[in-house]
Formats: sequence, structure tokens, C-alpha cells
Amino acid sequence: MQTNTLLAEQSNTQVLTVYRNQFLQDVIEGLTGSPKRLDSKYFYDANGDKLFQQIMQCPEYYPTRCEMEILKRQRGAITSTINALLPSYDVIELGAGDATKSVYLLQEMIQTGTDFTYYPVDISGSIISELENKLPQTLPGLQVRGLHGEYMRMLHQASELSNKNKLVLFMGANIGNFDTRQALNFCRQLRRQLKEGDLLMIGFDLKKHPAVILDAYSDSQGITRAFNLNLLHRINRELNADFKLRLFDHYASYDPATGACKSYLVSLANQKVRIGNTVTVEFERDECIYMEISQKYTPQEIQQLAFSAGFTPVADFRDTKNWFADCLWKV
Repeated sequence: MQTNTLLAEQSNTQVLTVYRNQFLQDVIEGLTGSPKRLDSKYFYDANGDKLFQQIMQCPEYYPTRCEMEILKRQRGAITSTINALLPSYDVIELGAGDATKSVYLLQEMIQTGTDFTYYPVDISGSIISELENKLPQTLPGLQVRGLHGEYMRMLHQASELSNKNKLVLFMGANIGNFDTRQALNFCRQLRRQLKEGDLLMIGFDLKKHPAVILDAYSDSQGITRAFNLNLLHRINRELNADFKLRLFDHYASYDPATGACKSYLVSLANQKVRIGNTVTVEFERDECIYMEISQKYTPQEIQQLAFSAGFTPVADFRDTKNWFADCLWKV
């Protein structure tokens, strides 16, 4: 027993070391490039998770409320459409977060007698642990097996764990974290991981008045600012860096022609930042770090993306404001 425990601890240590090394490599590569950038996937440590939950409660941040309305009011229609296409399936949710929205679909599936296992996938280990502990209490009878890691690798692992058809959930407008070229590549990667008959339900934030969109990514309470700055704090803590958070500010922009809403951190002074023990990054005053994109779409652009990636659009479900769409695609 002691030997097994020691091996498990060694394995966990090795995984953490590999992850830290990749984190360090990505940060150095991003901050020594031109223009400087950081990968938004690293936003989500324990504090980042909490801050994003607060963002979703902000009055300006509409996407969560719009998608929640869809899943609350149309869960029966969504589940009926899925069940008509697939008699048997497992559910894999990419970027599950706290599953606040998907829980409505899961509940409906349980009530309709669907025999499935729920595989939440998230890069945050704390989120996965919380889901495995809490969801079976919230939804008695739900079978949960959390997968902690990168989307494609975990999707492949889920396919090895079960030979059932798959319903993949990629909601919350997470596809918007890619620019349009990256989104097409991502959807094509998803398609290669799936087999004929599998379904993908994917959430899109639709183009709308530019002011509505920009306000959502620059909230009056400053929570989005804190969320972006938290990544610098994480780099300080985990990679032995010395970012001075007071010397950076948050800036958001939106281009209604392209649908690209982008977030930046702006250096407020000429400064030098040490990363680890060997790398020093110089910042000029007003120089920006590109943090993330939130891409917006028209219905026509969504349909074209589906066909280009090798899917067939089956149905889309929209909120009453027509601001958000959860689209069901079939392989």
C-alpha cells in the first residue's frame, strides 16, 4: 500500500512538473514575442475560477444569462432533438466550469431515462474535483467521471473509456476564445476525434450593438480587470516572477466589422519584469499584452463554420433577445 501511494505521489509530481514547464515555456514565448501576449487558458487557477464566476453575475455580462435562458426554457426541446438523433450516448463537456448551465440538460436527460455517463473536461483541477463531489448530490443517479487536461487529449481519453456515441458540449461561447481561423482549425480537430452520428452542441455569442458587447468585457465593478491581472499574480506565484500589478491596467476593444472583442493589459510605466531565474522582459510605457479574444458571429457565419469543419447543422436554439445561440451539429 505504501509503495502504491509513493508511486501515485511521484506520478502527480511529474505531471505538475511537466505542466509548470509548459506554463513557463508559454509565458516566456508569449512575452518575448511581438506583440506580447499571454495564453488565456492559464486564467483559470482557483482564484481565476472565482473571479470568472463573479464576472458571470455582472449586470453587463449578458452571455451567461442568455444561454441560461435557452437551457432552462428549451431543455425539453433540446433533449428531444438529441434523443431522436442518438438512441444511446455519453455526454462530454469541454470547459465544463461549474456546470451551472449544463446541469439543466443533464437533469432533463436523467428524467427522460437516458443511460449516460457525464465526462466534464476542464483545465482546472479544482473545478473537476468540485464537480465530481457535488454533482452526484445535486443530480442523484448521475454518473460522473471528470477529466482534467487539454480538450483534445481528454476527448480522446473519453473515447477510450466508452464506445458509445458522444454528445459533446462546448457551450458558454468558448469557441469565441479563438479567432475565426483558429475556430475552424479547432472544429476540424473536434471532427477528427468524433465518429459518424456523434453530436456537437456549441454556443455562439451573436453580433449585436457594439456598446452592449464592449460593456460586457469592461464591467463597471472592475472584476474583468481583476480577472486579467490575476494571471500576472499567478505567474508571480507559480513561475517566480515579479510583476507589479499596480503598474498594469486593463483595456477592452470591439471591432463590429470583424466581430472581434479583445482584451489587453497595458503597462503604465517603462519597467522590467523577471520571469523565473533567467529571463527578464522589458515593457515600455503604454505597451500592451494581448490577453484574449471573444469572437462574435452571425448565423450565416456559424453555418459556414459548421460545413467547413465537416459537420451538418441540425438545429439552433436562441434566447428571446436573439443575442446567443446554442447550435447542434452532427458528424
